[in-house]
Amino acid sequence: MARHELAAGPGTVHWGYYDARLKPVMSVESGDTLIVRTESGRKEYADRVGGRASEALRAIHAKIPQGPGPHIMTGPVEVRGARPGDALEIRIRDIQPRYDWGYNQFHPLAGGLPEDFPYTVKRIVDIDLERRTADWGGGVKVPLAPFFGNIGVAPPPAMGQVPSMPPGPWGGNLDNKELMAGATLYLPVFNAGALLSIGDGHGCQGDGEACLTAVETGLSGVFEVHLRKDMRLKVPRAETPTHYILMGFDPILDNAAKMALRETIAFLGELRGMSRDDAYTLCSLAVDLRVTQIVNGSKGVHAMLPKALFA
Repeated sequence: MARHELAAGPGTVHWGYYDARLKPVMSVESGDTLIVRTESGRKEYADRVGGRASEALRAIHAKIPQGPGPHIMTGPVEVRGARPGDALEIRIRDIQPRYDWGYNQFHPLAGGLPEDFPYTVKRIVDIDLERRTADWGGGVKVPLAPFFGNIGVAPPPAMGQVPSMPPGPWGGNLDNKELMAGATLYLPVFNAGALLSIGDGHGCQGDGEACLTAVETGLSGVFEVHLRKDMRLKVPRAETPTHYILMGFDPILDNAAKMALRETIAFLGELRGMSRDDAYTLCSLAVDLRVTQIVNGSKGVHAMLPKALFA
């Protein structure tokens, strides 16, 4: 299968949104490998790090208007033959940090504790690419565990332009730290060609993404993109070598947890033919519900279903 490289630049990005009206910047066939390079950060961060910021990032700032969200998205990429009702299988083969810097911030009316932190803090984070750590000061070195916070297809056309901040059935700002190298993400398709976009590189992040941001940085990722005509999805799913991952999103965290549970129950019926009663009780015995993020408007919960149960 073919290999394609797509680097972020003024001609290959859209900033802050998903939209079915966007024209693809590249076309690939099912089974092709896609190497994607992303950029991250507003102009103020590029100015603070000076020459450490790439020329591509500076060109994006100069030429591309920011939409309603903060994320610089590389794409969209057309997957030939994709039609509404299909699914994309995105195998994440490798993710590497591109730069020796990132950033982290919180600001009023956002994050997990807006009432406790009604002000703005912005910081540049030094990244040690050799030791693979982020320097938090005071001798604290946080291990890197890179992943892309935003992977999504174009939403249904009737939705128009969708901000890049909330996750949804199209994927988008999932902020799921399990989507590292070795994981596979499945997304429903709503438009011809699917229109896949990738961005929002995270050097590391805890479940919850408590203050609002992770270590935001540019990443390089290697993906295999497969078109699944045999799969019907309403919302994203994922898997790692050890777990199936079922997802829930809602502005109310309890509802996100309920959605993740319902998705898990339905999945167990598909996978093993379990009754709803048996699947529900198995969730209580063996499935971990984790808070994906609490900061993107539509909160996330993901259910971790161990594959070892079926060995």
